[in-house]
Amino acid sequence: MKAIRVHQFGDASVLQYEDAPLPEPRPGEIRIKLVAAGLNFIDIYHRTGAYPLATPFTPGMEGAGTVDALGPGVADLQVGDRVAYPLQMGAYAEVAVVPADRAVRVPEGVDLKTAAAVMLQGMTAHYYSTSTFPLRAGDRALIHAAAGGVGLLLVQMAKLYGAWVVGTVSTQEKADLAKQSGADEVILYTEQDFESEVKRLTDGRGVDVVYDSVGKTTFDKSLNCLRPRGMMVLCGQASGPVPPMDPQVLNQKGALYLTRPTLGPYIATRAELVQRADDIFGWIEAGKLRVRIDQSFPLAQAAEAHRYMEDRRTKGKVLLIP
Repeated sequence: MKAIRVHQFGDASVLQYEDAPLPEPRPGEIRIKLVAAGLNFIDIYHRTGAYPLATPFTPGMEGAGTVDALGPGVADLQVGDRVAYPLQMGAYAEVAVVPADRAVRVPEGVDLKTAAAVMLQGMTAHYYSTSTFPLRAGDRALIHAAAGGVGLLLVQMAKLYGAWVVGTVSTQEKADLAKQSGADEVILYTEQDFESEVKRLTDGRGVDVVYDSVGKTTFDKSLNCLRPRGMMVLCGQASGPVPPMDPQVLNQKGALYLTRPTLGPYIATRAELVQRADDIFGWIEAGKLRVRIDQSFPLAQAAEAHRYMEDRRTKGKVLLIP
């Protein structure tokens, strides 16, 4: 099969399109002929060595396709089943082998490319809005990068639960996308101070929760946007990691809560994985959740796809197509 391999850490040029052995499923595993693989910033961290892995490796943490082989002991799936999966390495390839209990069935009403697009970002937006800070009608939420892959989905989910949403974006084009997804207010942080705007829009009360995927450049002002006992969900570091801080700051700003979540613990059991997938697929089938696929690149152009993401040009999901 063809796959992308990383033999040494570095810039996008280290993503090599080459022949690789066809993997065979072991007990409890399935082999999937991939229709699409989703790109995520963690793939860039793996490629650069920020999150080091043993080399060589095939990047990619999510994909969707059809089952084409079963390992011993797999009884719940059959060859030909349409499936998708999150958080398993090796999706930048024509074929992937994953544990059967980490794959979810994709209903006929959901396109496989769409399924690949929501495995990480969709489930992430789901747990942010239902578990990390369970949004309820009337809650006020600030969502940074509201026109990104997670942001567009999180805005829509927040609105499904009745929250009031203000998003931050960098351009008018992205502001329009956030508005189309349901954001009540959108702040162009390149033209306005988002802290001042949030305080103005909330009459000085602040928001109940901030979802901050930007990190270093937004963290301090994001804390200032919270009401007393509000929650800061630090969920990324697109601008760099947040420096160490004194927890006493949380006390001084109103007994705030701070969490730095990640997807794995929120889909640790199969029941939780399936429940989140079923919610997301159900919303898609019902027309309540729109998934914006921004760009699709051929598998051989993985390096170009990484450069597109690193240049912050994304307005939705980026896919690789074998």
